[in-house]
Parts: sequence; C-alpha cells; structure tokens
Amino acid sequence: MYRYDAIDKEFLADRANEFREQVGRRLSGALTEDQFKPLRLMNGLYLQLHAYMLRVAIPYGSLDSRQMRRLAHIARTWDKGYGHFTTRQNIQFNWIKLGQSPDILDQLAEVDLHAIQTSGNCIRNTTADPFAGATAEEIDDPRVWSELIRQWSTLHPEFSFLPRKFKIAVTAAAKDRTAARVHDIGLVLRRNRDGELGFEVIVGGGQGRTPYVGPTIREHLPAGRLLSYLEAVLRVYNRHGRRDNIYKARIKILVAALGRDEFARQVEEEWSKLESALADAPDTELARIRGAFAPLNFETLPATSAAFDAAKAGDPAFARFARNNVKPHKKSGYAIVEISLKAHHATPGDASADQMDVVADLAGRFSLDDIRVTHEQNLVLPHVKLDDLPTVFAALQAAGLATPNIGLISDIIACPGLDYCALANARAIPIAQSIAQRFEDADRAELIGELKIKISGCINACGHHHVGNIGILGVDKKGEEFYQLSLGGSGQEDASLAKILGPGMTAEQVPDAIEALVDTYLAIREGEERFLDTVRRVGFAPFKEAVYADAH
Repeated sequence: MYRYDAIDKEFLADRANEFREQVGRRLSGALTEDQFKPLRLMNGLYLQLHAYMLRVAIPYGSLDSRQMRRLAHIARTWDKGYGHFTTRQNIQFNWIKLGQSPDILDQLAEVDLHAIQTSGNCIRNTTADPFAGATAEEIDDPRVWSELIRQWSTLHPEFSFLPRKFKIAVTAAAKDRTAARVHDIGLVLRRNRDGELGFEVIVGGGQGRTPYVGPTIREHLPAGRLLSYLEAVLRVYNRHGRRDNIYKARIKILVAALGRDEFARQVEEEWSKLESALADAPDTELARIRGAFAPLNFETLPATSAAFDAAKAGDPAFARFARNNVKPHKKSGYAIVEISLKAHHATPGDASADQMDVVADLAGRFSLDDIRVTHEQNLVLPHVKLDDLPTVFAALQAAGLATPNIGLISDIIACPGLDYCALANARAIPIAQSIAQRFEDADRAELIGELKIKISGCINACGHHHVGNIGILGVDKKGEEFYQLSLGGSGQEDASLAKILGPGMTAEQVPDAIEALVDTYLAIREGEERFLDTVRRVGFAPFKEAVYADAH
C-alpha cells in the first residue's frame, strides 16, 4: 500500500470540511440544487433514482484491511448494509442521505480515502492491474505510476474542467486486466530493445454511444517523460474537444475526427513545447513515491505445499476453487486469490458489510494486509501462502464468497441499471442473475470455459457490453424493456468491439438466447478454443441462426 504523508492527510481533512460547509448551505437553502450540483459531483455525490449515491475512490484498486473495515462501517451506518464495487475499481453506496454525507467523508479521510474526482469532467480514478506487485508477468509495478498520475492530476488547475470525463488505465503485463485499449488513455509499460523502461501510449478508446478501440499514438515513451506527455495529450484535447455537444465531447471523438496520425502529430508538437524539467516529475520524486509503498516481507517458501495438495485431493469444492480462482504468484510458495462477487443469486459487484469485514480479516492475517478491486467487479487477496489457502477458502465459503467462477459464464459484469440509475433504460441486475442461475451447474460452467458476459442498462455502457464476448444492452421500446445481444467483443490485450447479433428481445427470452449461443459454441468449437475464438473463426451465422431460428 502507498502510505499517505501529512500533506495527503491534511488535504483530505480540509476537503471534507469544505464539503460540510457546502452541504450546510444547501440544506439551509442558501444554495439551489443547480448551484450545489457541481459541488457535490466534485465530491462523488450523485442524485440517483431513490437516494443520493456516493462513489468512493479506491486509487488503482488498492486497499488495506483498515480501509476495508471502514467501508464496511459506512455500509452498516449510512447505507443498507452493503456496497457496490464498480468497473473503475471504486465502491458506490446507493442509499446516502445528503445531511450525513459530510460525516462519511470525514470517516473516509481518517483512513486515507476520499471521493474526489470520482465524477465530473476531470481525470477520474486511475485504474491499474489488480495483480500489480504479485504477478511475475509485470516488468514494473504499475501502482507506482498510477500514484504518480493521481498526485499530478488531483485538482490539476488546467484539467479540472475538461470537455468530458477522462479515464486512464495503467498495466505492466502482457495480459491486460485493465481494459487499457478502451480507455481515454491506456498506458502499457514495456522495455524497448535497449532495455529502457517506457510506455506504449494508447489514446481515444472508449465505450458508450460511440465505442472505439484506441489506437497507439506512441510505441515507446520514455518512462521519465510520462507526465509531460500526458499534459500534451490533455492540452490538445482541452483545445479541440467538443464542449457544445455532450455526445461528441469525449477524446475518442476527437481522435477519430482528426485521425490517429494527425492527433499524434499535434500531441508531439505540443509535447516539444513543454520543458521537461518543469513538466515531468524528477527522479527523486518518483523514488519518493516508490519508497512510500510499504515493503512486503515475503517468506522464503518451497514451490509446493503439502497442505494445499492434500486439500485439493480431499475436497472437490476446494479443488474447483483452486482451478478457477487461484492464480500464480511471482514468489515461490504464494498464490493470488480472486474473490468472486458473483454468487449466482447475488447482485454482481455487491458485498455486504459482513463480507467486507471477512475480507479485511483475511487480508490482515493471510495477505500481507493487501486487498485489490478488479475492473470486473471482484476482489483479490494478492499474497496468500499456498499453505494457508485451505483456511482462506473455508472462511470465504462460510461468508458466501467462494463461488468458483472467475472468468466463467456467471462471472458477469453488470451496471446497476434501472434498479438504481436515473440514466438507465432497462434493468441489468435481474438479467445477470437469471443468466447466472441458468448456468449454476459448476461442471457445465467449466466445460464452457472462459466466456465474458457484460450487461449495460443503457447506451452509456457502464457494464462494458461493447467488449463482452457476449454483450447485452438494455433499451427502451415504447416504455418496454428490451435487450440487444452482441458478440465478439474483448477488453483484453486482443481488444475488439462486439457487433449486434440481431433484433432485441424481452428479458424472459435472454437466458434461452444465451443457452442457444452456448450450445452452438460447444457443438462447433475446435480443441480448447474459447467462445471468443470460435466466434472469430466461424463468424456470426451459426449463432444467429440458433438464436433467431424460430423467428423465421
């Protein structure tokens, strides 16, 4: 974990006090709702269908047990006993009373958390690989660079009122667990042929009404020049981004309009004007940030564990969990444990206060006090000894957190949809639940293998349906909820946009349609290929026929 210093702590306390004064003025009538709205949004407070929603930032998805316990306390005290983890590695509380929101910000500030820049036309919470610091795949720790971006971007005077919201993701592994290519800026850490650390810079990705996979505008940016290059990108965007049309305001529209080459040319030209000594962080500052991450005291352990092997041999449920939810660690004798928040009857991404406390306890006892949030709305214990895995599994199982479905068909991303969101056209949560229940058989789920279903309740695509292997979009047709299926998307390193399969259908028809897609895949797949591989190999025809045959 990055350890906040006295300046960080004072800043968060001052910001919470400032918002308390603003809320007081709103409650007294001194501020109208129109006047108060930009102030509350700058502090992550939205007015949703039923209540205020508070979105809390979890910088690059990293928490310790103290912070998770505080989130559990907030859920119990000021919400309805749960929180919702999002695709931005944040957490949302959906039942907040305005007058109590300053108390919550005070509670967050005490544990180095806040809600700053979780909304508004600014640089939002920078996301990173949830396996950072644990996987052998990475060439550097992306959290260090994400923290650098956080400190640089927070309340940046030039970029606090951009044409539209702005999202950055950082990854350092060949396997992309951040959906970097569908971000406003995706940063992929690499080494060039001379071994020098740098970034592949991807700009102009995004989902929503007009989805794009972002193009690479620079193959290798020297790592030490990161901030000046980001500044150049944002200056070009600030200069030309549309402010007259909310639907054309994102940087993806600008990049598409100018073309990749012209946009890159303008960025390079702007970058050449910036004096690196003023625009880039000095090496000493990067070293300070790197050093502020608490060192982890890994033990020297054998590569195998008799306790782990015996548990797998003696307990089929644990063996299944180990196959699907346990991933290799860079240190011998350790493992990465993914905790599914996709129990088959639950709301995807939700965790109760009691469950948060269980995860906090497990992190403190078994994971070097480290917890991660994934953009796929799950949690991670990144540093668990193989010897401790049976104990961790038993505790997760008792808390309803041991669903062994990471990456499988019921590990569904879903936005809150019309159950909560004022922008939604249709419900997303019940659709996810109905699909998960249809594919509750664990043996069948493993037979199907990797299959990523993503559901959005409106065109804003908070459920990432554009990059689902199967994407589901809720639409409104004359006051009725319908669902449009799409196929062939991916948010990973092989990023692609899904394409619409055919006409929309009712909520009741969706599980049968998914069943037809899966049955078709199982009948025609070759070898061990994934659902996505099969769709890319054979095209849409057999899938479309399977879903819509009765309509002809």
